[in-house]
Amino acid sequence: MTRVVLLGAPPGPISPPPLGGQPALPADITLQSLPGAPSAYDRLLAQAAALDPEPTTIARPGDAAAYQRPYGRVVQSRDVAGDLRALADAVEGAEENLLILPADSLVHDELIYQITKAKRGAIALVVRQQREEVDENAPPAEETEEVPIEEAEPEIGEKVIEGLPQRTRIGRSRIVSVGTAYHAVTRPNAALLGPLHLHQRHLPTLAEVARELADMAHLFGPEDDVTELVVLGLIRRGVSVGRRGRRDLFFRRIRSQAEADEALAEMAGYNEDRARLNNAVKGADGFFTTFFVSTYSRFIARWAARRGLTPNQVTLISIALGLLSAGAFATGTRWGAVAGAVLIYFAFVFDCVDGQVARYARKFGVLGAWLDATFDRFKEYAVFVGLAVGATVSGQFGDGEGVWTLALVAVALQSVKHLLDFSFGAANRRKAPVPLPTLDLTVADDRPLREALEQRRASRNTGVRGLLKLWTKAGKFRLVHWARKMIVFPIGERFAAIAITAAFFNPRVTFLTLIVWGAVAATYTLTGRLLRSLA
Repeated sequence: MTRVVLLGAPPGPISPPPLGGQPALPADITLQSLPGAPSAYDRLLAQAAALDPEPTTIARPGDAAAYQRPYGRVVQSRDVAGDLRALADAVEGAEENLLILPADSLVHDELIYQITKAKRGAIALVVRQQREEVDENAPPAEETEEVPIEEAEPEIGEKVIEGLPQRTRIGRSRIVSVGTAYHAVTRPNAALLGPLHLHQRHLPTLAEVARELADMAHLFGPEDDVTELVVLGLIRRGVSVGRRGRRDLFFRRIRSQAEADEALAEMAGYNEDRARLNNAVKGADGFFTTFFVSTYSRFIARWAARRGLTPNQVTLISIALGLLSAGAFATGTRWGAVAGAVLIYFAFVFDCVDGQVARYARKFGVLGAWLDATFDRFKEYAVFVGLAVGATVSGQFGDGEGVWTLALVAVALQSVKHLLDFSFGAANRRKAPVPLPTLDLTVADDRPLREALEQRRASRNTGVRGLLKLWTKAGKFRLVHWARKMIVFPIGERFAAIAITAAFFNPRVTFLTLIVWGAVAATYTLTGRLLRSLA
């Protein structure tokens, strides 16, 4: 379960009044185009209740009655200091993860799901500064040379993105620094939209910084958001807060009925189901899987999920196809080899589909994970046996002893490779991450934090770590990216190699391909594991 806290007191104005005049409470804004025409608050509360049966709403005393519902809890707070203390009290002793949402949020269910299922221990939703469009017909503007960020001065951001202050500096994958009306930031390039998800291990830190920030509330401006303050505190305590954008999903903070009507019209243009389907596909798959399976397997997954098929049932289909493929290879005939190649391809397709069904339908289980991991190897080794039997039956290789030897070598190589992968993964999970620099909350700008980050970056760019970082950076080139994916010989490439070589050549060529490519993959992987262990 996830603990949910809704922030019922939006920040004060830093931008012009909302479309339609004065701000309105989310409880008074009606979402007229949605079934049942719920209020914005009722819709969000129902979304929150799917995660937490008793979500907490922090609201001003004068607004508390408007937020009161048969379920959920309303905590009254007079100001931002009270909001921070109420948030600290709400997470005190919590054993669940935490999701913070502004009560004026209009958001897709799928976006909430993706935020709460992110692998990072802390993640916030951000919107990046848009690049200014250049009018081709306008006279050329005077060119000004931008100061390098190392020489830039921290600033109290006055720019606005979607009604929120642009006071956040984001990097490639995480938030680097956050500002307030008191805390200056070096070259802010984004705004925090409001949603924040934290793993339970970070909640004691959250409670601590929230109380400390509450004592500093007199330094903040009316536009400073509780989420903004909390993320500031977490980062200055050395917590790595990841960042993500909305991507192909919808989120908007609505402050009036007119804004809500406009946001609903915009939201209707988004395909939430398509985004959910795309999210069901792994983003880090290999070359063969990405371009020859996932382009259409997601639609099979949606079809299966809508007809009630479970991931385990799809896994059984994949196992059956794998065994049929082994049987076809065992005939030792050319048509048997072609049939086996086709069957093993579709066995792999359904091996991808079972996971996609699980992610699309949100049906996860220990049994399913065990079946998927175990029977991938079972199918692969059954096909090895089928190929060796087929080589013996065909008589093309005498008594087939040489092919059986190659089959055993291929099995041994894959077994060792998987053993190394699983053991390194388990050891790597126990390895403590390198701590980020910290900075006292009373320091008015982020220069010391930036300098500490630069020193940390410089120290990590030498020796083995520097070599690994260069290899990681090389991955931004598509050719290198896909070459690195293929060289490790993932299951998609292995099944493709089996299908192609068995259909067009013979089992001997198949096993030699598996052994040679597998040996290269094992050498590359083992080298990388050793270097990362030494870094």
